[in-house]
Amino acid sequence: MLNIDELLPTAKDIRKQSALKEAEKADEHMRLMAAAEAEKQALIEELTKPSGLTEDEKVKRASTVIQRAVKNGLHEVQVYRFPNVLCTDRGRAINQMEPGWENTLTGMPKEIFHLWKDYLQPRGYKIAYQIIDFPGGVPGDIGITLSW
Repeated sequence: MLNIDELLPTAKDIRKQSALKEAEKADEHMRLMAAAEAEKQALIEELTKPSGLTEDEKVKRASTVIQRAVKNGLHEVQVYRFPNVLCTDRGRAINQMEPGWENTLTGMPKEIFHLWKDYLQPRGYKIAYQIIDFPGGVPGDIGITLSW
């Protein structure tokens, strides 16, 4: 004869097993979120440092991007997207289009601005830094668009 206690656990035991499974899932989710945050912080740290490229290498990269866009019939191209934490004011001056907004840039976004100022602006190129998303209603990522 079957022992029903071995075959069918109590509802209390099943609830306990379910709670343990949910706790395991929550732990895994938190671990993944922490890993993603650490990866994001590492990337931001990397983006705050100089690229290490020579001026010639930067100009060649810019030329490649521009030529590719022109071959595709474009008159502008987004050349970079970065988190607002790479601005000293988290993108506020860019969002308000305040004079001197470029002074809030750091890292790679600042390098791109100087490349434009030194080499592309004298040749008639335009650059725009613009908030491209507003998570929770506050400035988020910033896009850099080059046009001709």
